[in-house]
Amino acid sequence: MSLELFKLDGRVALITGGTGGLGKVMAQALAEAGADVVVTSRNKEKAVASAEAIAQSTGRRTLGIAVDVTVAEQVDAMVESVIGEFGRIDILINNAGINVRKPIEEFDEASWDLVQNTNLKAPFLCSRAVGKVMKQQRYGRVINMSSMLGSIALPERGAYCSSKGGLIQLTKVLALEWAPYNITVNALCPGPFATELNQVVMNNPEANKFFIDNIALGRWGRQEELIGAVVYMASDASSFMTGTSLVVDGGWTAR
Repeated sequence: MSLELFKLDGRVALITGGTGGLGKVMAQALAEAGADVVVTSRNKEKAVASAEAIAQSTGRRTLGIAVDVTVAEQVDAMVESVIGEFGRIDILINNAGINVRKPIEEFDEASWDLVQNTNLKAPFLCSRAVGKVMKQQRYGRVINMSSMLGSIALPERGAYCSSKGGLIQLTKVLALEWAPYNITVNALCPGPFATELNQVVMNNPEANKFFIDNIALGRWGRQEELIGAVVYMASDASSFMTGTSLVVDGGWTAR
């Protein structure tokens, strides 16, 4: 099989929450594969700085946009800005996410809503807005960043697990609705990666041991170990794959 299938030359990729953690790694990877890249953050300075860093290191065209992806009007404005700058959107990675860890009886409504809005409502809003563009193009790759915790559960992750499980189901629905337009929709489900979001777990010796003991490979994932999966899902190499979930978890869910 030709490696040309993995190239993204001429494609435009939009990554929400693309200024840190796995989002930053994925945005950099797509640019290195040939795509022009748009990254978003609620913080304008972070978005612009991240975009400029990617442009300097890859030579690709980039754009940094400040947006609250839980607000429909801001999402629509974001899409208009990308179209105004690049004329198309080929790849959408719904990456912005948050986790609040509490037992259910201690979970306040505001925290619950924050997790659900960020992890599930925002991908719905972004997909709805970008889907209109992709349908006109008759081409698109939508990657929803779910989690291994969309399929299995851990204590004190009630909001997170339910939001990520819901995102897997949303992925399947969008895949069925958009297949006639040559748009694929898949979920990427990372397991325990050494990201800022997981520092609270990694810094707790007891919690960290629990994770290490349950990861078949015996270690946390390195962020660059997600690059192969995301480039595959964003490229023509995955053209017959839609409505599915790709789990990259070091073997946790194999137990």
